[in-house]
Amino acid sequence: MTARKILIYPESKEELRMKSEPVESVSSGVKKIIKDLKDTLKEHGEGIGLAAPQINIHKRVVIVCLGNDQNGEWEAGPPKALINPQIIMEADERKDFDGCLSFPGLYGETIRPHKLRVIGLDESGHSFDEVFQGFNAVVVHHEIDHLEGILFIDRIKSPEDLYRLHKKPGGELVKVPIGVKINSL
Repeated sequence: MTARKILIYPESKEELRMKSEPVESVSSGVKKIIKDLKDTLKEHGEGIGLAAPQINIHKRVVIVCLGNDQNGEWEAGPPKALINPQIIMEADERKDFDGCLSFPGLYGETIRPHKLRVIGLDESGHSFDEVFQGFNAVVVHHEIDHLEGILFIDRIKSPEDLYRLHKKPGGELVKVPIGVKINSL
């Protein structure tokens, strides 16, 4: 297993803000980056996407766990690599849940497109032209942002849109606004 350390903000602010370079071809080196990303994401079970810059590799490679609604709950699928992903159409912008492994325990409500058309290369080096909708579009957009050095906190419109999750004694998860002490709940 080749799991790597995920860069954490703000300690790794400069690295996370760097723009990534395009991949020339899907070489053995790029396949190793993909394996490292998958292994790292697997080690962090709560994640549903990871971009190469988050493991301090500044190449245009991301993995996303696309999902679908199962009984009203979004359920993530297996990780899928997107190489040199480029957004060629975005629509249906609205507020939705956002979080990032580089910001452990911090979540927010960001405005992102819920329909994206993306071109790029798949893990085998074949071209793709795919439309992502709903929360899948949010996940893909979030990861592509990383390739440009854009972080989810950049899309937060108000401090009230940031929160942490706290599990109450009965198991219920509640949103705790930043600045509120969890002990006071």
